[in-house]
Amino acid sequence: MPADLQVEEPPRRLTVFAKAAGARESHVWDRAFGPWVLYFAVVWVATAAFILGADFPALPYRVLAVGLLALLVPWFLSAGRPLLVRAPGAEPRSTTRYLGVALALFLPAASLAGETRLITFALVPQCFMLLPLRRAIGAVALVSLLPVAGWALLWRPEGIHLFVSAISALVTFAFSAFFGAWTVRIIEQSQDRASLIAELDASREEVARLSAERGAHAERERMSREIHDTLAQGFTSLLMLVQAVQSELDTDPERARHHLELMAVTARQNLAEARALVAGGAPADLDGGSLPDAVRRLAARQDPPAAVSVTGEVRPLAAVLEVVALRSCQESLSNAAKHAGPLARCTVSLAYGASALTLTVRDTGRGFDPAAPAPGYGLRGLSARAAEIGGTAAVDSAASAGTTVTVTLPIR
Repeated sequence: MPADLQVEEPPRRLTVFAKAAGARESHVWDRAFGPWVLYFAVVWVATAAFILGADFPALPYRVLAVGLLALLVPWFLSAGRPLLVRAPGAEPRSTTRYLGVALALFLPAASLAGETRLITFALVPQCFMLLPLRRAIGAVALVSLLPVAGWALLWRPEGIHLFVSAISALVTFAFSAFFGAWTVRIIEQSQDRASLIAELDASREEVARLSAERGAHAERERMSREIHDTLAQGFTSLLMLVQAVQSELDTDPERARHHLELMAVTARQNLAEARALVAGGAPADLDGGSLPDAVRRLAARQDPPAAVSVTGEVRPLAAVLEVVALRSCQESLSNAAKHAGPLARCTVSLAYGASALTLTVRDTGRGFDPAAPAPGYGLRGLSARAAEIGGTAAVDSAASAGTTVTVTLPIR
């Protein structure tokens, strides 16, 4: 029967579907039940017209049948419709009472006039809307088969008429049960898909949140390294030069003047690095120059200045590779200035190979044990920066034997 193609699932299932899909928390029937009321009204009017227009039984019986069906209208409006549009969780007893009264009104009318069975077009969808699947199929069996039995007992029709009515009732039941169950299964699958979509959306949001957090953490790490390798190192150099000047003002004014000049150069360099960090550009030493020139400028600011040697074919390399090489040189020279001792001398070697760039910074200072825990950030940051582009950083040192830092960066 065509009405069964529009059978809907009980409200509790559809409500879950709506919530899983992110809909507002009002029941789907609140927004879509109007067409169902119109459909039920059309079915009722058509059934009443068929009963009154029939040739059998006599008119008083047909009028009585229509009167019984008329009682279904206020019962549906007062008890049925509120059940169909209610939120899930109402007592099943109310549903059973509504369908029981509707069946009690329908069966006598269907026994009086066979045309009354057309009202099943309205009753069957309500069974699937209000009941779980198995109970709905049982209710449909009663709605489809009992009217034929009552009609046969009351009117004792001829065998052929009884056979046709019985076959019609069985076909109606089979058709309604099949398509009702099929529709319910489709709704359940849609509900599962909606839940899966909701879970995927939640997972996507979680991935986006974690990705943003990871990006923010990586950016903080990058800025920490940049500040440590530029501004912090510059301020450390300034403090060391201030201490040197304070001790030399009375005993060695010429050397104090030299250190004051280095302080001015370091301060200007720190200012340039700060501006480069804010602008997100290349380091100040690399701005408009080559990597060897930038390394020479770093070495010249060392006290005493470090010797620089460059081997291999000097050529422009990827910006990120040159930045890592320059920052590694800056960190190594700064560590030497802080820890190697006042008499230590530094040398810087920059070797351009076919597939790798190698930076080596050696000092003749007091050295240390590389296996001992490093309290600072410098050596860990050195290794992390090189690893980001597939390179390596190695530290070779021993007590009273100086320190050698070797950074190898692949050229792609």
